[in-house]
Amino acid sequence: MYTRPAVPDPLDARSLAAAVRALAARDARLAAVVERHGPPPLWARRGGFRTLARMILEQQVSLASAATLFRRLDRELDGGIRAATVVAEGERGLRARGLTRQKAAYFVALARAVEDRDLRFGELHRLSDAAARAALEEVRGIGPWTSGIYLLMVLRRPDVWPPGDLALHVALSRLRGQNRVPSSAEAARYAERWRPWRSVAARILWHDYLSERPARGAGGE
Repeated sequence: MYTRPAVPDPLDARSLAAAVRALAARDARLAAVVERHGPPPLWARRGGFRTLARMILEQQVSLASAATLFRRLDRELDGGIRAATVVAEGERGLRARGLTRQKAAYFVALARAVEDRDLRFGELHRLSDAAARAALEEVRGIGPWTSGIYLLMVLRRPDVWPPGDLALHVALSRLRGQNRVPSSAEAARYAERWRPWRSVAARILWHDYLSERPARGAGGE
């Protein structure tokens, strides 16, 4: 008999605090980070096209530069950053406004998927982690890092590790007392010890990274 994969409850302030305590109790290195900087923020984001579009901008650049470009595009596009607006603007128009060829193509692909209802944000919260990732990654430009960040921050799934996140890799090297930044595969293997709270461990590490290097957050992919 087929059993539909369970959908975990989303993290909230209470469950995040409980998970931080649980991780700190079993991992002295994470406990030291929490002691130094306090518990991490929930960093929840509103779901939908605008958030996922911003995550595309955050790929491979600092969060600050992505935020600056997002705000400028939102001012310049007639109607702001919406799926219909982006489709109307097209790749050429977006490139003229400062997007790279690749990110302009990704923006338009996402906008068309939303307009055509191939991607339905309202359904993602009912899907398992694997199914939600798969639905997101059907869209051109949405890879494992972006889908992972969406699950982690929008759906607030408790056990997601976003592969290829530079900030996490830097924080992990510091956590382990190493000068070498781990590869994405090495970081993912190390994070296995934090199941079923890998999303919470990621928040602790991001909190450490941002506390030590303010406004320098970087994405992946």
